[in-house]
Order: sequence, then structure tokens, then C-alpha cells
Amino acid sequence: MYEIIQKLHSGWAYLAFLVLVIAVVNSFIGLFSKKEFSVKDRKIALFALAAIHTQLLIGVVVYFVSPLGFSALGQMKDAALRLTSLEHPLMNIIGVTLITIGWVKHKKLTTSESKFKTFSIYYGLGLALILSKIPWGLWF
Repeated sequence: MYEIIQKLHSGWAYLAFLVLVIAVVNSFIGLFSKKEFSVKDRKIALFALAAIHTQLLIGVVVYFVSPLGFSALGQMKDAALRLTSLEHPLMNIIGVTLITIGWVKHKKLTTSESKFKTFSIYYGLGLALILSKIPWGLWF
């Protein structure tokens, strides 16, 4: 069971990463080209939000069934176990939280520039945090 969920988590990560990168690039393009915020821009950001939340939910399941997750918490001397049991989940939760805050904040804004700026900052920071703690050795 663990192997199936872990493969799902790893596979979905590619899709979530791709959609999140598209959302960040789209927000920067919108910000710097000073275009009008459209339904398409909103949908791109919403798909990124949904994909990254799905990845988080799968990750929470993996965390509790994995021998490298919750059961390894407390073994801080081993860098690989520290990464999978503490650093990766914590940074990703913070990253997803930033992305969620960006989504919530954009709904209260009225100008296109402020919406694109909010997505650029919050989605961009969330993406950077997520990328910083991907266990690359386990991913490839």
C-alpha cells in the first residue's frame, strides 16, 4: 500500500509542479505586461491551488504510512531522515499556506496589477519553498 501511495505522491508532484510554474509565470507576464486580469488568469491560479492542495493531502497520507515520515521523526542526526520526516513536510506546508494566502488575498483586490502582484509574490514564494525541500535523491 505504501509503495502505491508514494508513487502517486511522486507522480502527482510533476503535474502540481508544472501547473504551479505555469501560474507563477502567467502572473509575472500579467504583471509586467500590464494586461487585464481575466477569467483565464483566475482559472490558472485556481488549478495551481487545487493541484498543490491535492499534492499536500497525498503527502500527509504518505507521511503517516512511510517509514521515512512520522515514524522517523526525532532522528535529527541523519540528514536524509531529517529531510523526509521534518524539513520536507514543514517547508511544503508553509509553501502551500503561502499559496493559499495568495489566493484568498487576490479575491479582495480590485485592480489587475494588484492581483497579478499578489499571485507573483505568494505563489512564487510558495514555489521557491517547495522546490527548496524536494528530496531530489528520492525523486529521480
